[in-house]
Amino acid sequence: MKVAAPVITWQENDLTQSAHWHSESGALPPKRVVIADDRMTADAAYRLACEGTALLWRGDYQNARQLLQAMARRCDEKPRKPKIPAASFMVAFHLHRQAQAQRSRTLNMLLLPFNADHSIPLRRAPDVHTACEEAVGISSDAYVASLRGLLGLIGAHEWRKNGVQILALNEKIYPHYGVFAPIRGEYVSLVNDAPLPALIKTHSVAFDIGTGTGVLAAVLANRSIKHIIATDQDSRALACARENLTRLGLDNQIIVAEADLFPDGLAALIVCNPPWIPARPSSPLEYAVYDPEGRMLKGFLSGLSEHLETGGEGWLILSDLAEHLGLRSRAELLENIEAAGLRVLGKIDVKPHHPKVSNASDPLHEARKAETTSLWRIGKK
Repeated sequence: MKVAAPVITWQENDLTQSAHWHSESGALPPKRVVIADDRMTADAAYRLACEGTALLWRGDYQNARQLLQAMARRCDEKPRKPKIPAASFMVAFHLHRQAQAQRSRTLNMLLLPFNADHSIPLRRAPDVHTACEEAVGISSDAYVASLRGLLGLIGAHEWRKNGVQILALNEKIYPHYGVFAPIRGEYVSLVNDAPLPALIKTHSVAFDIGTGTGVLAAVLANRSIKHIIATDQDSRALACARENLTRLGLDNQIIVAEADLFPDGLAALIVCNPPWIPARPSSPLEYAVYDPEGRMLKGFLSGLSEHLETGGEGWLILSDLAEHLGLRSRAELLENIEAAGLRVLGKIDVKPHHPKVSNASDPLHEARKAETTSLWRIGKK
């Protein structure tokens, strides 16, 4: 049975108005909505948003963008806090996520109207049809969505249009909306540089578990592995991987299959780059970063032995940031490997170079500075 789209209602011109509600984060439509235009001040908008009142914009689009920026500055005006000792990183992490969630809720209260063709009926509104259709598909009805959400769609469209240069491939990968973009190159380089198991010479089959954009499957194919199955269970990821691999001319070498972790059969090499943080996502878009209770990590380890050829290797690409945050211990990881009937054959480490490592204003800076990304080489006992 098809679930009816949520509806948002408001009062305008002494009449009750309504429209379909769209939120990629899965947020429910706001219960209180007021009409706002160019006369709305940033202080008033911020106060209403903090109180849980949404503002449906009827003014100039560019002025709405400026208002959102002013509201964001007010969200970020906080007294400088003392440096958090390492023992409190887990508390700091949860407080940081709470603050980010509150910031998101507040800024998402600035809403825009959309026509059924994804056009915006406001002065100086840009053409966002392609960005919206790439992310949410064809619309048949007018709807209301947040300006902040729209800016996320526009940013994703730019990533998809321009691509991410992958040095290991000397090619670009084009991420789709909602699919994790391979902008942290250290994990790609680990898969590109790690020595292949000797079994690959006689049994050239590999699995890429949770393929996302297909980047790691492409790297494995570039290393002359003849048969690769790349799995995912997210429809956006499957479409993204197929598009990237077809464009690279690898669709005959790589099969993209819908699966919850493993496909049928055995492989000499099984690669997995699960979400690195064992915490609950606050929206569907966060599943690429947050792995609730370490489900994917534990699922990969528990199923690896029965899908791995004798003499083959599983490659687990994992950051130790969760360890520095107190969310998972190294002992717990090793116990999970041991309990799955596996053993560690070796580990290759690399230090990340993403911007947050050098951002001293980040409340988790000390933990990020200590972070190491590793490729764990795992085999059967």
